[in-house]
Amino acid sequence: MAVRAVRGAVQLERDDAGHMDEQVGALLTAVLERNDLTADDVISVWFTATPDLHSDFPAAAARKLAGFADVPLICAQELDIEGAMPRVVRILAHIESDRPRADINHVYLGAAAALRKDIAQ
Repeated sequence: MAVRAVRGAVQLERDDAGHMDEQVGALLTAVLERNDLTADDVISVWFTATPDLHSDFPAAAARKLAGFADVPLICAQELDIEGAMPRVVRILAHIESDRPRADINHVYLGAAAALRKDIAQ
């Protein structure tokens, strides 16, 4: 079994903890579903959030998902680049998978698909 990395992002409509819970949950669920994974296949997840998000930690939303209570999670602030898309949570998840790297499905939901048109599913 190989260790692989999965990228993803979602743009929030507003800086609200409940909305972040919904959107981060949807992002992680989509990553699992599109790569035929379970939470047991997830080694760790690195989250970044743009500097305009203050309502909660994205990792707190992940902890509410079944199977993520003991997955190592960490949050960091994304670089504050002028003109960057606002209210974005990004992930870099490390997983165990037999899929070749080229077959990993990276997930960019909603408007965040514009961030990586080259790999967005």
